[in-house]
Formats: sequence, C-alpha cells, structure tokens
Amino acid sequence: MRAKQSPREDCFGRPSPRFARDFAGSLAITRRYNMLKKAFSSFRHTNYRLFWFGQMVSVSGTWVQTIAQGWLVFELTNSAFLLGMINAIAALPIMLFSLLAGVIADRLNKKHILLVTQTLSMVLAFCLGMLVSLKIAQFWNIALVVGLLGLVNAFDVPARQAFVVEMVGKEDLNNAIALNSFLFNAARIIGPVIVGFLAGSLGIGSCFYLNGISFLAVIVALLFIKGDFSPKDVSEDTIINGLYEGAKYVIGHKKIRALVAITAISSIFGMANVVLMPIFARDVLKVGIKGLGLLMAFVGIGAIFGALALAVFSHKKEKQVFIKSGTIILSLSLIAFSFSSNYMLSLILLFGAGWGIITQSATVNTLLQLYTPDKLRGRVMSFYSLMFLGMMPLGSFQAGLLAHWFGAPVALLFSGCSCLIFTCLFFRSI
Repeated sequence: MRAKQSPREDCFGRPSPRFARDFAGSLAITRRYNMLKKAFSSFRHTNYRLFWFGQMVSVSGTWVQTIAQGWLVFELTNSAFLLGMINAIAALPIMLFSLLAGVIADRLNKKHILLVTQTLSMVLAFCLGMLVSLKIAQFWNIALVVGLLGLVNAFDVPARQAFVVEMVGKEDLNNAIALNSFLFNAARIIGPVIVGFLAGSLGIGSCFYLNGISFLAVIVALLFIKGDFSPKDVSEDTIINGLYEGAKYVIGHKKIRALVAITAISSIFGMANVVLMPIFARDVLKVGIKGLGLLMAFVGIGAIFGALALAVFSHKKEKQVFIKSGTIILSLSLIAFSFSSNYMLSLILLFGAGWGIITQSATVNTLLQLYTPDKLRGRVMSFYSLMFLGMMPLGSFQAGLLAHWFGAPVALLFSGCSCLIFTCLFFRSI
C-alpha cells in the first residue's frame, strides 16, 4: 500500500514548489527580524529606551530653535558677520569649559548633571521666546542667552556621552551610539519642517517656546530612569589635578590619542561643506535657497542611513574598519563634490559625505568609551566634545578664508584632500 503523500513533497518525494516558496519566505522574514533585532538591540534596556525617545522629542526641538535663532538674528541685523558670530558665541564656552566639565562628569552623578543642564536649557529657550514676544529681542540679548546656552552645553555634552554606557553596558554601546546618531540626524530633517509651519502660522517666537516644552520629554525620561549612576571617580584631588590626569591619559594612550586626532582633523576639514554650501547652491549649482535645503537634507539622509547600517553591524568586533571606510568615503565625496556642477550628482555625493562622517564619528565615540576606564570616561569624552564641536569654528574660518581667496570649489578640494591625508596618518594607531 502506497504511503500517503506529504503536503511538503510532490509525487516523486521532492519538496513541493509551494512548500519551497513558503519555506524561503519564512527564512527571509526570520532574517529581516534578526536584522531588525540587531539594529535596535540597545532598546532591550528600559533606561536607554526611555532616554532615546525623550531625546528624540528634545533634539527635534533643539533643531527648531537652531534654525529659528539664525533666522531671527539675520532678520534683526541683516548681517552675515553677526550671523556667523552667533555660532561662534555658542561654540566658545565648549572650547573653554568642556575639559572642566569632563572632570565634573566623572565626579558627580551624571543623571543629576543632565537633569540640571536640561532644565537650564528649557529655561533659556523660554527666555528667547519671551524676548521675541515682548519685542525686545536685540543682537546683544540674544547673544547673551546663546552664550549661556553654550555654557550649559559644555557641561551637558560630556555627561550625556558618558551616560550612555551606564545605561546599556559596553556590549551594546556601539549600537546605542549608532541609534543616537540616527536620532540626531532624523531630528535635523524634522526640525526645518516644523520651523516652516510654526514661524509661518504662529510667529518665530513659537519656535523657542516649542523647544522649551520639548525639554520636558527628556526631563521626564530621566526621572523615570532607575539605577546606580554614582560617580566612579571618588578622588579628592583638586580639579586641576583631575584635568591633568585626564590630559595625561589621553596623550599617553596611543589609540585614544589617535582617535582624538582623527576627530579634530575631521571636524576642521570634513565639516567644511556646511559653511560653504550656500555658495555652492547660489553660485556653482545655481539652485537657490530651495536647492540649498535639499543639499543639506541629503547630508542628513546619508547620515541616517549610515547610522542604521552601523546599528545593524554594531556587534562586529573589528570596528576600526568603520572609521577607515567612513573617513575615506567622506573625503572622496567632498573632493568629488568640489568638481561637480551637476545638481543630482552633488546630492548623491553629499549623501556619501553624510554617511561617511556619521560612520566615522559614531565609531570613534564607541572606541573611546571602550578603551577608557570608568573613572576617566567623562574626561576623555570631554576631549572628544572639544575636538568634535570646539574645532568646528576653526574649520569654518579656514574654509571661509580659502573660499574668499580662491573660491569655494578650491576651498572644499583642499579640505577633502587634507582630511584624507592627515587622518590616514593615524589609521595604523587605532
């Protein structure tokens, strides 16, 4: 008597086409699920999940304020110089106080630091909104508030960077930093859309009020985060000795020294496209302000895809390859962009630049924290913040100066080549 035919087989005992298709489909779904699980592995930590979603709201509000602030200053002064000066005023406290902030981040509870800095940032955002509402906004009082906000950020950034590992541990650190990068660049696309709607319907002051309200999301998240975030450095040395200890560690540790140097070089030369982009939009590509918005958006879109790719492959052991590939792609994209007069090609190249810078910077951030002992992490991350954020004005200055003398394409070509050559000198040390 013939055995009953299995629905999985045809009459010859081979797998039926339908079963093969269903099996292949289930395998594809499983692979996608596993990839998605890897991409968001740090979300299994409740504390990080709370912090991430709180930051998504808050950072979107920050981008709204950044854009509205620039528009307000330009409307009041009609001066490109004062517009640039506002950015310098915001960055100056980071250059002056970030290293001191690193010592404080190591010696105090980082959660408590963040609660203070986020609350102060909320108050300062409301102050900007009040200046506009009361019609007393002038360059000097805007600059005062922006300077105070820069001072708050000088203490906020090192603590926030070092706080991530305390929520997720070293195993998921790379994934968490990649998701933070995704968050930051998604917000930089959301922000301009919100500004356009709010400023047009409710006035520019509403943008500052919205940002103030957005800080409540991360403040509430911090209040719900549970755990022991007590300081790891219980030294009674003076702050000066603490600074010296951190600087000695960074300079004396070969790999950390190289990573900090790569960050500084990329900040000075790799970010030059931002300050030069209005010149390319108007004079080279001739696409106007609408085209400028899309050019900047493609940098953000490239960064988002880079962050997602990094999140998926965040558990790879050889992380140095991401730094090398990210730096090379960033540099070559800038070099090629300097020669491009085609708008569509330029968008693609800026996508590559965004992918490169986020892949490099997020991986550098990860390795710095992995290499650093817990008691020094705040100080090392303060060096990272100083190089990544504090060097940007220097990069803007050199790019603007070269563009003034030789034109924007030559300035960007120089920046791209310098970024590639100087960073490659440190590849063997990481």
